[in-house]
Amino acid sequence: MSFLLPGRASWLAVLPALMIGIAHADSTKPYQPLTSVTGTIKSVGSDTLVYIMSYWLVEFKRHHKWVVTRIEAAGSSTAPPALLAGKSSFGPMSRKMKDKEIRAFTDKHGYAPTAVRVALDGLAVYVHDSNPITGLNLPQVDAIFSENHRCGHTQNIDNWGQLGLKTDWGDLPISLFGRNRLSGTRSFFKKKALCKGKFKTRLGERSTSELVVKSVSVSRGGIGYSGIGYSGHGARAIAIAKTGSDYIKPTPANVLSGRYPLSRYLYLYLNKPPGQPLTLLQQEFIRMVFSADGQDTVESQGFYRLSNDIITEELRKLGM
Repeated sequence: MSFLLPGRASWLAVLPALMIGIAHADSTKPYQPLTSVTGTIKSVGSDTLVYIMSYWLVEFKRHHKWVVTRIEAAGSSTAPPALLAGKSSFGPMSRKMKDKEIRAFTDKHGYAPTAVRVALDGLAVYVHDSNPITGLNLPQVDAIFSENHRCGHTQNIDNWGQLGLKTDWGDLPISLFGRNRLSGTRSFFKKKALCKGKFKTRLGERSTSELVVKSVSVSRGGIGYSGIGYSGHGARAIAIAKTGSDYIKPTPANVLSGRYPLSRYLYLYLNKPPGQPLTLLQQEFIRMVFSADGQDTVESQGFYRLSNDIITEELRKLGM
């Protein structure tokens, strides 16, 4: 996604911000620019965040019409190399950077990339709407999706009868759907639900979260994982337990409280040299993200807004 409009910044507008600094964003108030900015914002990374980023950039351009915006959203694993090479302004990721990704950035720049929490999400396990199962625990999920069962389940699970379903469900094979190897959602699910195990080779890999849910919706024996914000007609998210049968539904309250086992933050990574402020363009964009407009966008896309306490922590981290 790209927008292109010619223009130049007004230094008279920039000077006040240079003199007084950027004030704290307020997630209860609409975004109001402190200064007019120009330049290019390029986002490279997560497809889970693609709609949030798209709406954020549209809103940002409404206030700063000379800003050029571009989005590439092939998956979280594309964010670190783009940020390292200076080919992106922000690297949206649905997981934290891996140690090797941080090391590569640090080896080149002499400092680590900065991670900014921008939203809260829950990863959901989806089944076909007609499937009568009410919930699964993580060891069962692991036995369904992984080859080596590191989470403790003793048996491989390949059909719905092994999970107690009767009648014509008893012998129905389980069809597996998930994200491809570029996805941060895949990495998060592998870590949390598979205990870092290996996916079964018959997993049907999909390039987007939406396609995972769509695949489940047209496969009666299907099961797949995706963000909570991607539920669709024909598929439903089931409750999950860490162990046993104390199933927790993926509701906003359960995700926000941390009770739901597959909760996660969504991040924007950026290159911020220690002791130096963000550019005015970056500062204004971050202020918009943490405003009421920015966090309303998070909720409108099926994710969860951050608390004011967390927003304050993130702004302090950025020196804002």
